[in-house]
Amino acid sequence: MQKGQINVQTENIFPIIKKFLYSDHEIFLRELVSNAVDATQKLKTLSSMGKFDGDLGDLTINVKIDKDAKTLTISDRGIGMTEVEVDKYINQIAFSGAEEFVKEFKGKSEEEVSGIIGHFGLGFYSSFMVSKDVVIETKSYLNGEKDGAVKWECDGSPNYTISPIERVERGSDIVLHIDDESSEFLEENRILELLKKYCKFLPIPIRFGDETISEKVEGKKDKDGKDVFEDKTQPRIINNTIPAWTKSPSDLSSEDYKNFYRELYPMNFEEPLFQIHLNVDYPFRLTGILYFPKVKDKFEVNRDKIQLYSNQVFVTDSVEGIVPDFLTLLHGVIDSPDIPLNVSRSYLQSDANVKKISNHITKKVADQLETMFKNERKDFEEKWDDIKIFIEYGIVSDQKFAEKAEKFVLLKSTDNSYSTIEEYKEKIKDAQTDKDKKIVVLYTSDAEEQHSYIQTAKEHGFDVIEMGGVLDGHFIQHLETKTPEFTFKRVDSDVIEKLIQKEEEAPSKLSDEDKEKVRPIFETALNNKSFTVAFENLSEKEMPAIVTQPEFMRRMKDMQALGGNQFGGAFPEMYNVVINTNHPLTSQILSETDEAKQAKLAKQTTDLALLSQGLLKGEALTDFVKRSVDLID
Repeated sequence: MQKGQINVQTENIFPIIKKFLYSDHEIFLRELVSNAVDATQKLKTLSSMGKFDGDLGDLTINVKIDKDAKTLTISDRGIGMTEVEVDKYINQIAFSGAEEFVKEFKGKSEEEVSGIIGHFGLGFYSSFMVSKDVVIETKSYLNGEKDGAVKWECDGSPNYTISPIERVERGSDIVLHIDDESSEFLEENRILELLKKYCKFLPIPIRFGDETISEKVEGKKDKDGKDVFEDKTQPRIINNTIPAWTKSPSDLSSEDYKNFYRELYPMNFEEPLFQIHLNVDYPFRLTGILYFPKVKDKFEVNRDKIQLYSNQVFVTDSVEGIVPDFLTLLHGVIDSPDIPLNVSRSYLQSDANVKKISNHITKKVADQLETMFKNERKDFEEKWDDIKIFIEYGIVSDQKFAEKAEKFVLLKSTDNSYSTIEEYKEKIKDAQTDKDKKIVVLYTSDAEEQHSYIQTAKEHGFDVIEMGGVLDGHFIQHLETKTPEFTFKRVDSDVIEKLIQKEEEAPSKLSDEDKEKVRPIFETALNNKSFTVAFENLSEKEMPAIVTQPEFMRRMKDMQALGGNQFGGAFPEMYNVVINTNHPLTSQILSETDEAKQAKLAKQTTDLALLSQGLLKGEALTDFVKRSVDLID
């Protein structure tokens, strides 16, 4: 037996590992199973190169719990280690890394430490986070049947022992003697949960005990003619060794992609719209599948729906800061061996490779969307309502994506037609250019509520687009900045009558003197400082009075609502009640000699305008109904 002391000159490394190496102790199982997978894959590689001519046999990795002995064992039949290799890789290399870690650690805050972990090859030593004693029993593939097996043991101090043992099979067993504080890791359900979380797509089969399944007995029926089933015990393999993202897109059908989505999200019963398969070899390696879910206007950023892997080893599902924010609306998997495994999320966010990968994913997503738009425009338009929020989010938050998205972002008109920005400019520029040479884009934030205004606009040959989504306010601001010839006005804003006036060029039936006579009559009828009386020369076919709101004031209120009243005080509600100088009713009110009747007609006219916009409530609405009955009588 060889006894020794690991050369740690500063202080015991193990408390530091327990405190700082990983943010969550459960990671130890991922590390140890990943090591077993690496050892197995190395043997397969040697075999394929002709450097190992033995029988590979069953390469399944086994995870076992012994509650009586309080042990958790991870076993593989990979390359194993010789005594010299155990001394080199376990006692020397890893702990020299540990010493370096301690030196880096000294004098740094916990936050700073989280940025340097993962550089030191300490994956195996994560086992001491949950163990009071760790044993390695191993035999190299190079050793004969009856020699070369060794046992390494350490109790969490710098002291260790190496001794020869009898072992027939190559490979390694890592035996963790779980400490009392970590007894949860002796529970079957807890280990099964972790294996499914971290190891469900590892490339080597992982077995965790057995499972009972109910299987139909072929050719056998019961007395009622129903199929007979019997329970059958079989090895419980927890992972899919060849997940869809590792295959070529040409080998996958639409159903294959849907099945993989169900495998990723068994509790999500709504199928995705489509997917993008990533497959990059240069300048870095990257594979993955990103699914577009049906989001619509439910702006729920599920930041745990993209899973990040490194060589099929789960890294994290907390990808904010690692991929652009707008990609967190997607579901799926990203896998890159160029993403370091043993690091904190804060380190990932600052890693140069990760940033390059993030930028490339953005480019790939944009390229794929552009290809879909060009080749399958009708299908793209049919999906637009579902993917609009994703594309708008990308445009307002990511400049590189925005530059590409300008080619395929769509504006949807209220008649369900779709146009690109350039197409829409050509569509409306003749009819909707104002006196300042600005192309006025009319939009509705609620087609039902603003129906009368939309109808008025359509009657005059104007087009109205739908902008009622949660991000549309930001998107409008972006478009006005990037397309300065556009100005966006809501269809019930104070610009619509100016467009109508420009189109009709209708002369006013009221002189300026007449307007000043009738103004106080309408002001008295309104009796509300929030409403300003204005006059426009509209067609006599239009309503006698309409309510509009200054576009600027509405946007300021929207910004205030989004910003949590950061402007210090609420913006007042302000409206214009626009009196149509050419409507017969306006002239009738002006010429009415009975003041009571004149006031009643003016009140009825303004109330009708307010009612059409849901601004007539309470007592005022009750009075309006009574007055309407009186007028009918």
